[in-house]
Formats: sequence, structure tokens, C-alpha cells
Amino acid sequence: MTVADTDALRTLRERVRDAMPVARTELATLVAFRSVADPRQFPAEECVGAASWVRDAFAAAGIANIDLLETSDGSLAVVGHTPAPDGAPTVLLYSHYDVQPPGNEGLWHSPPFTLTERDGRWYGRGAADCKGNIVMHLLALRALLADGPLPVGVRIVIEGSEEMGGEGLEHLVAERPDLFTADLIVIGDSGNAEVGQPTLTTSLRGIANVVVHVETLAGELHSGMYGGAAPDALAALVRLLNSLRDEHGNTVVDGLDTTGRWDGVPYPEERFRTDAGVLDGVSLMSSGSVADAVWARPALTVLGIDAPPVVGSAAAIVPRASARLNLRVPPGMDSTTAQDALVEHLEAHVPWGARLRVEREPVGEPFSARVDGPGYSALRSALAAAYGREVGTAGQGGSIPLCTALQRAVPGAEIALIGVEEPRCVIHAPDESVDPTEIEHLAVAEALLLRSFANADPGVGG
Repeated sequence: MTVADTDALRTLRERVRDAMPVARTELATLVAFRSVADPRQFPAEECVGAASWVRDAFAAAGIANIDLLETSDGSLAVVGHTPAPDGAPTVLLYSHYDVQPPGNEGLWHSPPFTLTERDGRWYGRGAADCKGNIVMHLLALRALLADGPLPVGVRIVIEGSEEMGGEGLEHLVAERPDLFTADLIVIGDSGNAEVGQPTLTTSLRGIANVVVHVETLAGELHSGMYGGAAPDALAALVRLLNSLRDEHGNTVVDGLDTTGRWDGVPYPEERFRTDAGVLDGVSLMSSGSVADAVWARPALTVLGIDAPPVVGSAAAIVPRASARLNLRVPPGMDSTTAQDALVEHLEAHVPWGARLRVEREPVGEPFSARVDGPGYSALRSALAAAYGREVGTAGQGGSIPLCTALQRAVPGAEIALIGVEEPRCVIHAPDESVDPTEIEHLAVAEALLLRSFANADPGVGG
């Protein structure tokens, strides 16, 4: 690193550090919006308020031509563009302002929509996923804006229904690819392997969900009079679901390769046990490595079951039962093909001639990043400088369907995933939190990236 680069790093670091109290206040404001993109749970005005706040904040941070665009699912996307100076490339910065529902608020140790500090971490729904990443983008832009106009073209895309599938923005990408044209796309919806360890996410699993309905009887029957011969729909469903695991807990679906291997950095078992909160004495559900299981192989999870609850249940044989199944699909496997195989497996294994009906949900394709371009090189260097550590790479078991949509719409762009969502954040769970040092370090890294990438040759951006 040259003297000039060292001076720039020091200056950007000081600016971001000085801005962290404001960042906390802004994140508290964002978290207070109950922006769950489901009007059945929270008023739609909550998402509108969050979108408006995000638009105004990025406009103040130097992004011109910024507005709210309604997408096909009714959600609002914040879309803006400051054109590149002559000869400079363009970087697109992405995140989302919608959040997962809080779930049972009694399991939280502080109100989910009130940002609360405990033991150096900031707690609240969306503090990490993904409002902390929005604040990270803002900090980076403001740190650069102090030196004058932005050195690269910057596009801003902050969507409002990612947690509900993100189909609105995917349709917008297909309909208006001009809004997403860039040389480098930075997806702020990922995270480091652990606090303080800069990590680039290079692969994502796709998703192929179904809902299964099993029916065996015209109605409920007295378990004393008919139990033993009358077919139990809940027992049939349990037996069917059991066919999707082998004796070691591995996912097995007829026709799918479930033996993939991860060839990147490992995920140590002990760290995984700690990250996941696995109870002492409980085995992991894989005959391969942890990295194989969570990044390179299909994984079937039962998300929910419709059946009589324990409290209030009667001595009756259940005539019908349902389950929602989540199939994660690794890179190299087509999600529609995987969903077809899952449906065929269920049809082949339903026991006792029970009637089966399967509803398909929209699929999302897996993603694998191209990591040999100038954008990745600049980002890797910026992360290493900001953290003072070597940068690692990892996969992610989750899905971001937008990544594959962007690959199709802007095939010449590099797509990189970073973010504040390290394992202790427990995103989607009660007591979601963010480590503010991750917001700070990543903001410095992103500012360094935008500064250094200004000298790269522009490709598809503008």
C-alpha cells in the first residue's frame, strides 16, 4: 500500500468512526419501521415509510435521480443513479429494507422494533438483515462525499420484498435491465465467517419449496373405536417426511445427487455447533463435512406442519395433514429439476395409498460468483486493508434469487456479496443483532473500494 493509500485509509476510517453515533441513530430509526412486506401482519404504511426514509437518506448522500418504483408485487424499490465521471466505471450497491416477522415477541429480550444495545451489540429486527447493510452503504458514500463528487458512477437499489421472495424486483430486473447496468454489483446481504474476519461469499444455494397435503379419511374418527385399522393422515405424513432422510440424517431425494463436496475454506464442526446452538450430545445431520452439507448439497427442511395442536387435541384419528417443505439447491443443480424430483419422490413414497396433493412454490436458482475480475480484486484489497487481515471465501446456504436474475440481465457485471450478517447476528430469529464494528469496518472497505475502483477500465457500466 502506498503512502497516499495509507493516508486515504486513515482519513476514511476517521470519517466513518466519527459518524458511528449518527449511524446508530439512523439504524434505530430504520429498525423502528415494522417493514414486514406482508399487510396481513403489519400495515403497508410501515414499508412505505421505510422506503421513503431510505430514498431521502441516499439522496442526501449524493445519489441523484433517486425515486421509489412500484414493482409487480406491489412493493416499493428505491432506485437511484449518479452517473460516472468520464472514463470511470459504475458500481451498483444493493440491499433491502423489508424484514422477517418478529415471531413470538416473548422470546425477545428487548422489543424487536426498538434498537437496544447490550454487551456492545445492537439488537432489533433487521439490525443486521438488512438495515445494517443499508447504513453501511450510507456511511461509505458519505465518507467519500467529503472529498467532492463521487469518483465512480453509483447505482442504488434497495428493495422492499426480499424476505417474501423478492419477485417484484426480479421482474423489474427483467423488464428494465437499464436500471441495473453496472461494472460491479455489490450485494449487501451477506456476512463474514465471524466478527473481524473479512469474507467474500462466492456461492448461494437456490430454493425449491413445496407444500404437501395428505388425506386419508372423510372426517375425524374416534381413536378408540377405529384406531389400528383406520389410516391416520398425520402418521402417513410423518412416514412420508421420514423418506427424505437416511439413517445419518442426510437429505435423500430420488434422482438428486446429494453427495456434493465443498472445495473452498472449511466450516469447522465446533464453530458450526457454536454458531447454530446445537445441544450437547446431539449429532449433526450429515455424513460429510459441515461445508459439504450447508454449501454444496441439497438440504430438505420441514418448515411447518398443519395438524391438531397438543393443547385441545381430541382422541380422534386425523383425516388430513399438511407440511411446507424447503429444499435448498446447490450451485450446479437446476432448481426446477430439483423441485420436479422432490414432487416425484413424494408421489412415489406416499404410504398406504393416501391421497397426496403437492403445491409448488416459485423456485430460485443457485448462484456462483465469477471471482477473477478487477472488481473482485479491488474489493478483496479494500477488505484486507479495512480489517488488516487476509480475506477468506465461503458459501452460503441461503438463497438470493436476485443474484441469478442480475447475472442474466447484466451478464458482463461482476457480482460480489458482502455484509454485516456474521453468525452471532442470528438473523430471522429472536434477538437478532449486529456488531457495530462490522458496520464500521465494512463501510471503510466499501469507501476504499469505490475510491480505488475509479481507476478501473469501465466495461458495461455507465
